[in-house]
Amino acid sequence: MKKYNEKTEVLEKIADSITSWIGSIQSLIVHTLLFLTSFVLPMLHIVDFDKMLLILTTVLSLEAIYLAIFIQMSVNKSHEKIEDIQVDIEEISEDIEDIQEDIEEISEDIEEISEDIEEINEDIEDIQEDIEEINEEEEEEDHNERAKNVILRSNVNSNKNEIKALKDIISQLKDEIEQLKKEE
Repeated sequence: MKKYNEKTEVLEKIADSITSWIGSIQSLIVHTLLFLTSFVLPMLHIVDFDKMLLILTTVLSLEAIYLAIFIQMSVNKSHEKIEDIQVDIEEISEDIEDIQEDIEEISEDIEEISEDIEEINEDIEDIQEDIEEINEEEEEEDHNERAKNVILRSNVNSNKNEIKALKDIISQLKDEIEQLKKEE
């Protein structure tokens, strides 16, 4: 089977070469010279005119048959390549659809995260108000209690900074999604 495939490949390469050469300027020149020579030989009485026509007709008929076969082989090969390309295009289309679905899901997730961050911000503001109230009420408490409040404020500010960073990341993701949507 392997030898058969190798022989087939060699024959296909030969057919491609011949088909390629037939469509070239060199082929046009060679055929023109062949026809001129065929008609000049009887004029110089080297070959009989009827004999020349018989040989020329036979050669041209055989050449036409083989050219038709070679051209059909090229057409078949091109058709196979086109079918392969169509399969690739279908696969790419499916991949694009999957990516679009993923982008939509990511957009929904980002919206949910944004809502969660807003809720967390509101909670932080409430906690800060509570801390301020506690601070006002407990001004007379000992130093340790004040230190705890400072730590709480520090944690709240730290959380606030982290939330701000998350907001920035979400904003970037939204921009990237918009760009991906535009590129589609």
